[in-house]
Amino acid sequence: MLGAGLVAKKACELGLQVKPWIKTSLAPGSGVVTKYLLQSGLQEYLNKQGFHIVGYGCTTCIGNPGDLGESVASAISENDIIAAAVLSGNRNFEGRVHALTRANYLASPPLVVAYALASTVDIDFDKEPIETGKDGKSVYFKDIWPSTKEVVENQLLVPSSTMYSWDPNSTYIHEPPYFKNMTMEPPGAHGVNDAYCLLNFGDSITTDYISPAGSIHKDSHAEKFLLDRGVERKDLNSYGSRRVMARRTFANIFLVNKLLNGEVGPNTIHVPIGEKLYVFDAAMRYKDAGHDTIVLVGAEYGSGSSQDWAAKSPMLLERSKSRIAKSFERIHCSNLVGMGIIPLCFKSGEDADTLSLTGHEHYTIDLPCKINEIRPGQYVTVTTDNGKSFTRTVRFDTEVELAYFNNGGILPYVIRNLIKQ
Repeated sequence: MLGAGLVAKKACELGLQVKPWIKTSLAPGSGVVTKYLLQSGLQEYLNKQGFHIVGYGCTTCIGNPGDLGESVASAISENDIIAAAVLSGNRNFEGRVHALTRANYLASPPLVVAYALASTVDIDFDKEPIETGKDGKSVYFKDIWPSTKEVVENQLLVPSSTMYSWDPNSTYIHEPPYFKNMTMEPPGAHGVNDAYCLLNFGDSITTDYISPAGSIHKDSHAEKFLLDRGVERKDLNSYGSRRVMARRTFANIFLVNKLLNGEVGPNTIHVPIGEKLYVFDAAMRYKDAGHDTIVLVGAEYGSGSSQDWAAKSPMLLERSKSRIAKSFERIHCSNLVGMGIIPLCFKSGEDADTLSLTGHEHYTIDLPCKINEIRPGQYVTVTTDNGKSFTRTVRFDTEVELAYFNNGGILPYVIRNLIKQ
């Protein structure tokens, strides 16, 4: 992004200007980019070339760049012009950026500015001039491209430590706990003992119910957390940007939890005292009391987009140990194993309702404590404190998944293997 700012600066100094029929916009990944562009003085030159900040995150590549000028749109349609877009996003499908752009090219931010100045993608930057400068001479790509030294000179001061310096007061990013208390020896296999049911769901709980990625809703737990830390409501942003992942877990406002008799919302019953709480608050109470939790679900659990946070964020609740479902979406099931969570499947024709499981019981999963005694797809016994006992299939589908589980998840597994090398 600094390179893009330097291209814009050099272009301004040489008298180049993006033509008025070229649509330009700037949508950085976060407000941090705005801060360092302003701090370096480069945003001024991007603005002069038309690259004003229009938003943050997914914008152009998801089809939200705004309208083209009416005369430009008419010219493209009436003359069957193959209009092109150049963007530093991650999608370049035909018509994705804009319905009228049939050719879409991915490029680095500095190249995006360079192509905007050239007004065409049909150019050989090595041989052809981009434009004529204010002195009447041809300006080539090499004249506006910044050197490595120039980019370095515009970099901001950063800590000299080789380790990232986590800011405990940050409302955007915290140190993830995935390696907390990790030892070189794997923790080994484990069952679940006397766990409470955190949630009781029906069918088709998608990954967006588990870990919503949209805007942070009014009156949500995440909103309260951020407002209490001085964030203004207008700056709340989205769950994906703020990364309030633990409070994002099961925070979908359309969640239907059988423990609440069908009431809609991101709440549950804290079984020991019968109090209705946010899911996050209930999970923290179980954690503080040293109680494991499980979740009862129906069919197609984890369907929808296979976002990894739908498995990673439940793990942040720390004592969420298992999912007992009629069926799982395959990728999500594997992701759960990758985070050390045990996926179990009801037998065909059975579910929580047919077994009269309400979610108010305590659950014990009798899984061998030695990994070599567990086989992919084997049966395990689940018992409850009110005398019920039933057999379930454990969804460790491969030997590799067993290795992940033995290590407490895929991340510790990878780190241990890297250290051994």
